[in-house]
Amino acid sequence: MTIYYIIVLILSIPGLIGLMKIFEKAGENPWAAFIPIYNAYIWVKVLEKPNWWLIFVFTPFLNVFMVFLMIAETAKTFNKNLLWEQALAVLFPYVYLPYLGFNKEEKYQKKADRPAFKKSKAREWTDAIIFAVFAATIIRTFFFEAYTIPTPSMEKSLLVGDYLFVSKLAFGPKVPNTPLSFPFVHHTLPWTKTTKSYLEWIELPYDRFPGFGHVKNNDIVVFNYPDGDTVALNRQDRSYYAMVREFGWSFVNNPNSINPNTGQPFGDIVARPVDKRENYIKRCIAIAGDSLQIINQQVYINGKKAVNPKEMETGYFIIGNTKTLTPNELEKLGLSMDDINRYLSSIMDANAHAAVIRYYLPQSTSDTLFNQQEITKIGMINLTPDVAAKLRHHPQVLKLVPMIYRKGLANPQNEIFPHSPVDYPWNQDNFGPIYIPKRGATIKLNLKNIVLYRRIIQVYEANNLKIDNEKIFINGKESHSYTFKMDYYWMMGDNRHNSADSRFWGFVPENHIVGSPLLIWLSTDKDKKLFHGHIRWNRVFTFPK
Repeated sequence: MTIYYIIVLILSIPGLIGLMKIFEKAGENPWAAFIPIYNAYIWVKVLEKPNWWLIFVFTPFLNVFMVFLMIAETAKTFNKNLLWEQALAVLFPYVYLPYLGFNKEEKYQKKADRPAFKKSKAREWTDAIIFAVFAATIIRTFFFEAYTIPTPSMEKSLLVGDYLFVSKLAFGPKVPNTPLSFPFVHHTLPWTKTTKSYLEWIELPYDRFPGFGHVKNNDIVVFNYPDGDTVALNRQDRSYYAMVREFGWSFVNNPNSINPNTGQPFGDIVARPVDKRENYIKRCIAIAGDSLQIINQQVYINGKKAVNPKEMETGYFIIGNTKTLTPNELEKLGLSMDDINRYLSSIMDANAHAAVIRYYLPQSTSDTLFNQQEITKIGMINLTPDVAAKLRHHPQVLKLVPMIYRKGLANPQNEIFPHSPVDYPWNQDNFGPIYIPKRGATIKLNLKNIVLYRRIIQVYEANNLKIDNEKIFINGKESHSYTFKMDYYWMMGDNRHNSADSRFWGFVPENHIVGSPLLIWLSTDKDKKLFHGHIRWNRVFTFPK
């Protein structure tokens, strides 16, 4: 039994004792309060409510809402009709129910015997708002939540401007780590830039209710951003750890430092609980227990070729002569204005791009390419296989060359996990092999592979890890192996050259998994004017794949 259930049980005992005395005052068997299922039937009877209430009482997650509603109705049976009285009962039932039950001056009254209580218009509106907020919070926490796609990392499977309903039941809803929070917002209060929307007075440990299934290979998954446990508030769009690698810890954490990229201070450095980290959406490429390797953009799982998403995008060099492709031509091929603008801004003379191309291609291939005198213009663009096939026959395209980072060459900005280019010279297109940890699995540790699993051991699973005199110590003991406490996953975007994903920051722990996209209920194209193709009707009420 988890700590969460122990806490709930402890708080329930005084409430049940109070309910026992309330049943006695209502003329029912007091011990019925301690008999599961039967106590709900008697409680509904005491409240003089119809028996169909029991359907919702026994419906998972809705029963949370029903218990609070029944507590408020119990207060009414003792003629407690004022808003503050009912709020007190709902917020502190483990105190208020015993008070009603044991206080001899508090009398239970049937509905017919109670004095009439007429609510003011203000009270009616207040009750309606509280009811709506509470009901919506239960739905948002345990059933489904609305999300939007803000970036093109999943194109063309999911587009910028897609509005989704994400099912929390798919993999089981999580118990909120921070239950005391402002409703309907994530981590920042409305109309502010940095004010927290949650209180950390109560922070519950990770727990998850049973769901309809488990995360499988190729599932699209919504999860909390693992690198988002620490955030620089003036640069929340970038990984704090990436900035530390680029500028140094002391510089980023100095309140007087100016970020060279923005010209502004980094802002306060804050820590966030798991459920308040940014929400990301990617495709699960590998699940716990898998071994993953990427060879020339092709993913291999357990030594076998993985199935690529049908509309997976990768980068290409468009090599042409004096003319370039026009925005109108590219838009007709289904490219977004963001993709088109990136292409137009990347166009350079061939010699200017020579060093870049030679980084991607073997030297013999690039030398042959640059011996073609007619080449003068080169641009970079992300394309699906179908669009790439069409562009190869365009009169202005002399050659369409896939952008594939060469094997054995580490990412030049040291952005690729595990950020150890000497031991692991990996890049976006040639990566691994790497084992995805599984709960209960044990691996051998050494000074080379500890960098792969250090964050898991130290941060996600809260151990004290130290390396001293070329020895690894976990919780003060020299360790040559480690047994994982959670399952982990490997997430990647379908837009492989425009996605910040596990290749950049590593594993996604199971306690970061939020849910699975259920339905695209609206899709808007920001490149089009309102009422002139602004809504992508072909995507409305479709299912993500």
